[in-house]
Amino acid sequence: MYALQFRKLSLGYDHQPAIHQLHAEINTGSLTAIVGPNGAGKSTLLKGVVGILTPMEGSLAFGALSRANIAYLPQQADIDLSFPITVVEVVSMGLWKEIGPFGWLNKTNQVRVDNAIAAVGLTGFESRVIGSLSGGQMQRVLFARLLLQDAQLVLLDEPFNAIDTRTISDLIDLIKRWHVEGRTILTVLHNHETVRAHFPQTLMIARELVAHGPTENVLTAENQFRARQMCEACAGPPHVCGKSAA
Repeated sequence: MYALQFRKLSLGYDHQPAIHQLHAEINTGSLTAIVGPNGAGKSTLLKGVVGILTPMEGSLAFGALSRANIAYLPQQADIDLSFPITVVEVVSMGLWKEIGPFGWLNKTNQVRVDNAIAAVGLTGFESRVIGSLSGGQMQRVLFARLLLQDAQLVLLDEPFNAIDTRTISDLIDLIKRWHVEGRTILTVLHNHETVRAHFPQTLMIARELVAHGPTENVLTAENQFRARQMCEACAGPPHVCGKSAA
């Protein structure tokens, strides 16, 4: 059973496609890396799944899941760290579906928040303002929020950028735990060694589909060279690539 199905999906900005005619299925319970050169449309694809972008052509179908059951982590660069909010307040946002945006935490929910903070190794940081955190600490906060969302479909956009090695190892352990629990996980990554070591499935795109399947079959030198060629043929503003990019 698939969790997601892309049916000749095109997504983009200002009527110009950044993803063109993508056709693929993501199996329920799979742990999948999304890879490709810069400008390949990886983040755009996640935004389409979440619903931030509406398909220009084709469609995106959910299998046993729905958008109501998604936890989405954008890139840290998309988060305003100047907002005066504390660690515990950010983590508590993971419960918004249960308590609403202005709900109070009862004793049970407070325990859940404390446990999530402990699970990412930030006990004692509850009152810290997020602007005072390091990149690795902030990413731990965001993963604690994801823990509380308890979603069956988890979307992570470059979750290991600009963070320390220990934090990366700890967060990979959390991702693997979600996978064991049967959740479907899609993660945009650029480090192919991390993909080979920890992600059984890979979706390689270069504005169009390059390859999809077991990681050892997708992350080949031939596919990587083809992906670079396809993106180079589409250099400049997003547009439909010519036949030379095939």
